[in-house]
Amino acid sequence: MSNSADSQGTGAMGSGPGRRPRVRPVRVLTAAVFALAGLIFFTSFNTAKGTDIRQDGSLLKLSDLIQQRSRKNKELDESNATLRGTVDSLAESDDGSTKAQDEKISGLERSAGTQRLTGKALTVTLNDAPPNATAKLPGYPEPQPDYLVIHQQDLQAVVNALWEGGAKGIKVMDQRLISTSAVRCVGNTLILQGRVYSPPYKITAVGDPGKLQQALAASKAIQTYMVYVNVYGLGWKVTEDGTVTLPGYSGTVDLHYAKPVE
Repeated sequence: MSNSADSQGTGAMGSGPGRRPRVRPVRVLTAAVFALAGLIFFTSFNTAKGTDIRQDGSLLKLSDLIQQRSRKNKELDESNATLRGTVDSLAESDDGSTKAQDEKISGLERSAGTQRLTGKALTVTLNDAPPNATAKLPGYPEPQPDYLVIHQQDLQAVVNALWEGGAKGIKVMDQRLISTSAVRCVGNTLILQGRVYSPPYKITAVGDPGKLQQALAASKAIQTYMVYVNVYGLGWKVTEDGTVTLPGYSGTVDLHYAKPVE
């Protein structure tokens, strides 16, 4: 405190044995810390109500909630596919259309990806590198955690290359892609059409296997990815599967778009 404050305090209180000692800032801080700790303990007890918060099953982790929603979306997709098949069968039995019109509609459905597609196929599998990976070639830095996981651009590069190679249809994991499908990654998980997947990621394309292989090799983005495969051990596997049947897209075909805030 300043000298003026000391002189005022001395004049008012005197210098005798009855003078009140000053409260040191350290003591005030210590008391505040203990008071705050007590408040935290009380709040924690009041929230837990006698249970162990860390073991309370009602307090789901976000990842658990995401997986739960993903399973629910899968069930809804399967139910929607069944209902769509029933509706299509009823419509075909008595729709009043000609054979030519039915063939045109069927062709449009195949192009849209809502019908199953059978043909020669090729599968690309991408996987994370081992967590303890080190640089296998001289001149490269030791890996950052970001180097060792599959990213959204890696999956997009494979899908784009397969389309470029003339793929007639593509399946990522167990879902058929359509024109509005978006391959998105959050952390080290893939979110596709409302469902969540973990590596390894499998991408299957129906088309000419030779042309598909050439398109993969010609992709600049995949060439960059292959550097990480050779240096840090990211997973890369291409297999020809023979004849495969891709499922038809079974999700909603409604368009969703952003709207301005009013």
